[in-house]
Amino acid sequence: MSPKHTTKQTENPFTKRREPLGFMLWLGVAGSSVLFTSIFVIFLLRAHHETGHLVALPDMFWLSTLVILFSSITLHEANLAFTNERFLHYRVFLGATLLLGFIFILLQAGGWMEMVNSGVFSGVNTSEGFIYLLTGLHLLHMIGGVLYLSYLFRKAVKNSSYVDSFVYSVNPPNRLRIKLFTRYWHFTGALWLVVFIFLIVLY
Repeated sequence: MSPKHTTKQTENPFTKRREPLGFMLWLGVAGSSVLFTSIFVIFLLRAHHETGHLVALPDMFWLSTLVILFSSITLHEANLAFTNERFLHYRVFLGATLLLGFIFILLQAGGWMEMVNSGVFSGVNTSEGFIYLLTGLHLLHMIGGVLYLSYLFRKAVKNSSYVDSFVYSVNPPNRLRIKLFTRYWHFTGALWLVVFIFLIVLY
């Protein structure tokens, strides 16, 4: 058996070299998951000891759930178009994802206004404040994603010619940015579904 083959056989998967940005993304995902899980646990403990009136979730939250699901689909289509060098379709689907991201943020803000107008978190039942905490933390994740998506869309529009788009697409760092951002965006979508279902079950 050759030494090279032996090295491949005995390579430790926990110590092998990894892509730094990808590893940082997974660390961020893990950190966010732990944070939200901790809030869920505290939420359940506080709700168990309080008997205040529970409220219905705003209709805006239901609409925003549909919007974020569609945004994952459009981003997936943008990735396919980028890989297959259909750059016009890539710009269209990327722009659609950006628009849906803005709509999600506006719907979340509308949901907050709806809750405020209906008297949610009046100080009687402190567990209701966790609705703002959960949705607010998720909204920060979305705002960060929309800002970076705006950067990617600006780059896509700037490279409007086929030659410029092709040169941009074959650049490994550019491919990596889009790949990692797609993972992040799908994570925020999955995170919202978990938060939304959690609130539906309790409220």
